[in-house]
Amino acid sequence: MMLTITPLYAGLLALWFLVLSIHVVRFRTGGINLGDGGRPEVLRAIRAHANFAEYVPLVLLMMAMLETGGVLAPWVLHAIGLMLFVGRVLHGIALAFTEKWFLGRAAGILLTFASLAIAAVLCVWRGLAPFTL
Repeated sequence: MMLTITPLYAGLLALWFLVLSIHVVRFRTGGINLGDGGRPEVLRAIRAHANFAEYVPLVLLMMAMLETGGVLAPWVLHAIGLMLFVGRVLHGIALAFTEKWFLGRAAGILLTFASLAIAAVLCVWRGLAPFTL
């Protein structure tokens, strides 16, 4: 089965990762070659970038496995992908580009956790019980 849903979210997320990466690189070219230079805004940019890299690949991998299994309705994969994308954008903006937007950061991580948990449960379910939803 050809993947059609997961690549959409992989592409959108890759573009957002590029934004986060460029934000970190701006600090690197400004004289902070390693670490955060004791500057909280640099640490926030680094952590937003790293946090993205810690969560997104696993969820995308699970989405691809679920999509190739062909047992889920497409809306389920779109829901997981949309939660992940919106969650990562909210979290990234709140952490890397603002100082005190706690609501955005909290909503972002909750959406990320939801996408991770739903994808994980569906993967376990798919591995244990090979019937369709």
